[in-house]
Amino acid sequence: MSHFVDKAKNYVAEKVANMKKPEANLTDVDLTNVSREGIECLAKVTVDNPYGHPIPICEISYILKSATRVIATGAIPDPGSLKANGQTVLDVAVKVPHSVMVSLVRDIAVDWDIDYELEVSLVIDIPLFGNFTIPLSNKGEIKLPSIKDLF
Repeated sequence: MSHFVDKAKNYVAEKVANMKKPEANLTDVDLTNVSREGIECLAKVTVDNPYGHPIPICEISYILKSATRVIATGAIPDPGSLKANGQTVLDVAVKVPHSVMVSLVRDIAVDWDIDYELEVSLVIDIPLFGNFTIPLSNKGEIKLPSIKDLF
């Protein structure tokens, strides 16, 4: 009897391991706003859902780093659902306060940009699997506006 149960477990584990899962890409990070409170960046996450029904997104969390220092963290609870059999583009707004920007003066002074690494975790609820986390990471630079750009 235990031999039969082991075979059943192996069969189910093999089928689950071979099931398609949603895939995501961090496609773009742009500076969207400079204000007295700080700067705001917008990251675009593109998610492909292979299933014929929408999948709820539990949470999107992010960590923005510059020169290995964490400069912003946050989470967006319950941001909606992934479209069935299609692609969904999610906007992740990242706010960096001016108090943190002061610590980046050396990096900014050299080339008037912020070298960054953005880590995003997308937690979705897949039936039978439960919560499934898709980790994403992107490195790049955010060009800051010059005085000419502001006027």
